[in-house]
Amino acid sequence: MGMASLALRMMILALFCFWAEAEYLKYKDPKQPLSDRIKDLMRRMTLEEKIGQMTQIDRKYASPEIVNKYFIGSLLSGGGSMPAPKASAETWINMVNGFQKGALSTRLGIPMIYGIDAVHGHNTVYNATIFPHNVGLGVTRDPELVKKIGAATALEVRATGIPYTFAPCIAVCRDPRWGRCFESYSEDHKIVQAMTEIIPGLQGDLPTNYPNNFPFINGRTKVAACAKHFVADGGTINGINENNTVIDWNDLLRIHMPAYLDSIRKGVATVMISLSSLNGMKMHVNYDLITGYLKKKLKFKGFVISDSEGLDKITSPPHANYTYSVQASILAGIDMVLLPEKYIEFIDDLTLLVKKNVIPMSRIDDAVERILRIKFILGLFENPIADLTLVDQIGSQEHRELARESVRRSLVLLKNGKNHDGPMLPLPKKAPKILVAGSHAHNIGNQCGGWTIEWHGLPGNITIGTTILTAVRNVVDPLTEVVYSENPDRNFLKSNNFSYGIVVVGELPYSESVGDSTNLTIAEPGYDTITNVCEYVKCVVIIMSGRPVVIEPYLPKMEALVAAWLPGTEGQGVSDVLFGDYGFTGKLARTWFKTVDQLPMNVGDPHYDPLFPFGYGLTTIPIERKATQ
Repeated sequence: MGMASLALRMMILALFCFWAEAEYLKYKDPKQPLSDRIKDLMRRMTLEEKIGQMTQIDRKYASPEIVNKYFIGSLLSGGGSMPAPKASAETWINMVNGFQKGALSTRLGIPMIYGIDAVHGHNTVYNATIFPHNVGLGVTRDPELVKKIGAATALEVRATGIPYTFAPCIAVCRDPRWGRCFESYSEDHKIVQAMTEIIPGLQGDLPTNYPNNFPFINGRTKVAACAKHFVADGGTINGINENNTVIDWNDLLRIHMPAYLDSIRKGVATVMISLSSLNGMKMHVNYDLITGYLKKKLKFKGFVISDSEGLDKITSPPHANYTYSVQASILAGIDMVLLPEKYIEFIDDLTLLVKKNVIPMSRIDDAVERILRIKFILGLFENPIADLTLVDQIGSQEHRELARESVRRSLVLLKNGKNHDGPMLPLPKKAPKILVAGSHAHNIGNQCGGWTIEWHGLPGNITIGTTILTAVRNVVDPLTEVVYSENPDRNFLKSNNFSYGIVVVGELPYSESVGDSTNLTIAEPGYDTITNVCEYVKCVVIIMSGRPVVIEPYLPKMEALVAAWLPGTEGQGVSDVLFGDYGFTGKLARTWFKTVDQLPMNVGDPHYDPLFPFGYGLTTIPIERKATQ
């Protein structure tokens, strides 16, 4: 009886120890050191669970059941991928939380990380604040302003339950024919470097004594950022998107690499690889730069993510030898793969390559360790489910005021007055009758450009904002008649006695390869509108574009010319400066060419002969200040 009792006691003790061991999961204990939590979780993971962590798919192809079944580590909204048209913040949160519950119900309960392209504000979301695109922000040369934009964007992204944005683009665009030039702050790497201050805006300021080059995200009002696209995406031949950049090592380090060093110093969480090639080698298979330079030399400790369908595009034609593409890219050092659709094929191929020892387990472990590191730093294990506490941040008045200030400061005054008439700007608010014309005068979509609601953007009043026409009406004297005609003919212009005209024209929205252009002209009938209006009416022309565009031989016809870039939703910022409530202060962060035959042409080039040089910009004094002088 004594022996049986002892045996029973021993069994109970063993069961208790087993229960205690099963209950205490070190990786779920926030008091444990980060490295211990990662090690504890990884030793529990199967190959299937690890490969799931490396997989990112679009919400369109996902469900909570798929997330659970394949242990999917990440989801995203690609350009225009939303739960419903004009979806509210609550709808976004419910969608993200639904997927998250699928991840949390897996054996180990590893939370998924959801990403989105919030590249000029939370631009896929209806009613979000849309800031000027980077091409305009570079003009301000103000890192603190960009940091504030990062902080505002982080709040709006978190307001929809999303903790990760694929921003900032730190490309140095060396040829405006490139369809992504509007995503670049400048042709000058020093301006691009300065603007990496958006990263502490998105992620939070590094604490003192924080480990060098280590990722950092400060709590639930901040998001993981992504420096992209590594590396030299802005230097392709003839500015062709996803093409080949031919450059020697010293120029690569001098022009295209410096902003990555700054980003890593500032604790950036992730780096996205470029779809372009470098000296004939696809960046997605460039071991020397991804593993050798980024991970080993720069000691980057976040995770490296592919661009969308980046593995497919390794071969020509795309997807021709997918197993090879998986092998080459993972061995090169890519940790997470943005598929966004063919996840079963990717999972099967990668699993087989590991089981055949073509890809060593150490490479998989490196990838998963990096992904888990960001998830732990983000606090996803403690707070995986989003709530409604930030929903009022979407399109908040404070953020719209910041965007309006950004618009004011991103405008460049290229011409002000002709012959000996004196300056035209600022415009008088009191005038009997004024004309507002042009395809971009009353069009939020044209004002915002690509990456707005849809991937390529859309013309039309696609989200909440203030058009230039509305902004003008808001600011002029109540007795001033404002006449709007998109493309007025000569008879109309002759038969009206306009005090002056405001012509707003530019490029139609585009993104990526759709925006590649060999002629860099504005959309029809823009030049006709300029010609007609400026012949009969004293006119200021406002150009909305993602880059410098052809304006000769039309320049002499204009009284004044303003480069407004792609200002976003807050058009009131344009009228603030036009009518002299604020002065023009912006200076070109890109060279404005005379003809496209000169391209590529950047400041410092021996053949430099611009229409308006880098750094050019006329200034005006606000009317109130002028009155007191």
